[in-house]
Amino acid sequence: MISKLAYVDPSAKIAENVKIHPFAFIDKDVEIDEGCEIMPYASIIRGTRMGKNNKVFQGAVVGADPQDFRWKGGFTYCYIGNNNIIREQVIINRGVNHEGGTRIGDHNFIMAESHIGHDSVIAGHTVLGNGVKIAGEVQVGECCILSNAVILNEGIHVGEWVFVKGGTRISNNVPPYIIMAHNPAVYYGVNAVLMGRKDHFSGSEIESAAKAYRHIFQTQTSLYNALKRIETDVEPGRIRDGILDFIRANNLRIAGIPYYDED
Repeated sequence: MISKLAYVDPSAKIAENVKIHPFAFIDKDVEIDEGCEIMPYASIIRGTRMGKNNKVFQGAVVGADPQDFRWKGGFTYCYIGNNNIIREQVIINRGVNHEGGTRIGDHNFIMAESHIGHDSVIAGHTVLGNGVKIAGEVQVGECCILSNAVILNEGIHVGEWVFVKGGTRISNNVPPYIIMAHNPAVYYGVNAVLMGRKDHFSGSEIESAAKAYRHIFQTQTSLYNALKRIETDVEPGRIRDGILDFIRANNLRIAGIPYYDED
């Protein structure tokens, strides 16, 4: 299953039933689990740990050196989960430090010419459109869609079930269950269509999200006061608690509204 025209370093650990096409490059100290397919001219760079049933298309570079001045050439890692599609010309940088590393979860679809920076974490079941640019140390939750040419600035967190419309630049944290659009980025409603598919969330849970975000984005009060109102006005549960926990964990800094402290 490994072409004689591919380069596979002798130290690489390749499981059974892995297909490596001509002119692919597999670096030293790479591990690729069973069922993966590496297409021509794709490169898997040292420190990459790849799970099962991933497909890496032409010209992609997985585990590339970090694009960060803090990296001094040490040995670092890039972890790829299971059942991911990594399309043409995608670049995924590995981590800056020996601990941690860049982590891609399971069942992600990463479209052509996207870039994922060092030490970023893409949880799983997420779609990155063509040309999405994710800077270093970004976290993206489960079941998100980032449309074509979305940009996520360094260090931000994106909650689960978020939909970011094409061309939007995100420079602050995005709480779960919402749609963001335009530049500068603004709240565009609750991600109700996707949340309602296959009974992932009930109608009352989606309404709870909408009610919570009305307090945050549509009442012209401070975020600190909006969170207090949510606690009294929205039924406790995974939606309300997820929103409150995310915003507080990120120091009341979210995209689409200015930051004010509680004073």
